[in-house]
Amino acid sequence: MTKPVPTLTLNDGHTIPQLGFGVFKVDPDETTRIVRDALDVGYRHIDTAAIYGNEAGVGTALAESGIARDELFITTKLWNDRQGTETAFAAFDESLDKLGLDYVDLYLIHWPTPAKDTYVESWKALEKIRESGRARSIGVSNFLVPHLQRLLQETDIVPAVNQIELHPAHQQLDVTALARENGVQIEAWGPLGQGKYPLFETQVIVAAAEQHGKTPAQVVIRWHLQTGNIVFPKSNRRERMIENFDVLDFELTPTEVTMISALERAGRVGGHPNDIN
Repeated sequence: MTKPVPTLTLNDGHTIPQLGFGVFKVDPDETTRIVRDALDVGYRHIDTAAIYGNEAGVGTALAESGIARDELFITTKLWNDRQGTETAFAAFDESLDKLGLDYVDLYLIHWPTPAKDTYVESWKALEKIRESGRARSIGVSNFLVPHLQRLLQETDIVPAVNQIELHPAHQQLDVTALARENGVQIEAWGPLGQGKYPLFETQVIVAAAEQHGKTPAQVVIRWHLQTGNIVFPKSNRRERMIENFDVLDFELTPTEVTMISALERAGRVGGHPNDIN
């Protein structure tokens, strides 16, 4: 029998499945089928966002699944052009309506958009959304050290998570250190390097895959789990979803974890948070 997905406890007391399924760049017309497949495979943590345009498809899959709401963990995000106070409240209402839910488990500010300088105001709006009970937990995404420090200094609630680009070649060690010092869990997007960094040909990852009878992708996902990251690989193909989920029956050795961590190259693949406004 497959081991259950491990969970982490957030700083607000709620728990979060450490392995989830992301729907970034998933075609809205295909989302319901793809999320239905992911739920069938065993995923219970689904990560979407307003800007993905597929919240409604996620909601349909959830409604059709028959899975009890308290067995699911659903995340969505506030897009940049809706930052503010009233705009954030309205955007949240729209997301909840599209998802067909009474609450989300986690609501995130998608990017800090520092040129607008509205992320502190937006965070205070999220604090009120959390107080209403319609978002169990609140957090941020793509926040760098200065952005996190401002929130810690100027607001009341410490983010539950910071979702950042993170893979063995780009670990954002300064961000993760500050987050963990303050009880902020790290979620990794682009956890496999988005195919733009040759992780799967790296000798240490290939060797670990051979040693454990797994694929290089499974080794990288396992590295995330063992280093404490929350991770949600994405795939449109059911067989790949199954492969990405089949990482709970082996453990990397401490030496393998250390060697994979040594692949750090500051190899950012996505956009820089200071440039996305």
